[in-house]
Amino acid sequence: MSVIISGLLLGGTYALIAVGLTMQYGVSRIMNLANGENLVFACFIAFWLFTTFAINPIVGIVLIVPLAFVLNWLIYTYAMRPLVDRAKNRGQLEVDSILATFGLLFILQGIMKLTFGGGYFNYNFLAVPVTIMGSNYGLNRIVAFIAAAIIAGALYLFLNHTRYGTAIRAVAVDPVSAGLVAINVPRASAFAFALGGALTAASGALLSTFYTFNADMGIIFTMKALIIVIMGGVGDVRGAVLAALLLGLAETAVATFIDPGLTIAATYALFMLVLLFRPQGIFGKRPS
Repeated sequence: MSVIISGLLLGGTYALIAVGLTMQYGVSRIMNLANGENLVFACFIAFWLFTTFAINPIVGIVLIVPLAFVLNWLIYTYAMRPLVDRAKNRGQLEVDSILATFGLLFILQGIMKLTFGGGYFNYNFLAVPVTIMGSNYGLNRIVAFIAAAIIAGALYLFLNHTRYGTAIRAVAVDPVSAGLVAINVPRASAFAFALGGALTAASGALLSTFYTFNADMGIIFTMKALIIVIMGGVGDVRGAVLAALLLGLAETAVATFIDPGLTIAATYALFMLVLLFRPQGIFGKRPS
């Protein structure tokens, strides 16, 4: 039972990372390889706010999320939108965006190294044990899970119970048809990309409360997010959340019962199984 609870606590934080990439790739059609750098940058900001101004990182999300939203809006408007306008098809856009964000990855990584250095960082926040069903868990992990669940729930309500959320889902399904019913597709795409970056930043702030990080770790989170998105079905928020929870359970089980050094191997093994037996993702539909 302790493995299940630990896995769910970890998977809940992974879910926000994956949902952020789902919004960027599923709606804006941008495969953002700098997604992990966005997350690590938020870790550093949360660390700086806490150690310099004693701002609670959960409260710090209120400052980090709008900053990340604006930054990602600017990235989409000035770096990604020209690629969208010139792309003749979705395949070309994916290739161009991969190349562009691969370069952006190193730019952001260099800025973080220049600002914070290449060392490892962590800080002590709510690092006290809480007993659940006879086992101890860090209070910081529990708080991070609850905060992630609240944010994910708010996103679900926005996408499914607001007019603009419905418009964004329409763009995700078919941007051409969405444009025919008076939806401003470029604006919706920019909003989705910025929202995805903001969600990823929120997950970074939460992750920083119990995770040791450095400027080079972004690619690890990008790969995990990409695996989760594909496992859940591209563009499907429900699938991303479920896949993130499964990944958290798998990594925790392997680390507990086999070897902590094999968690990455377990991640890719799970990914390979999905590609072999469910290539369209958990909630995806087989092509007709």
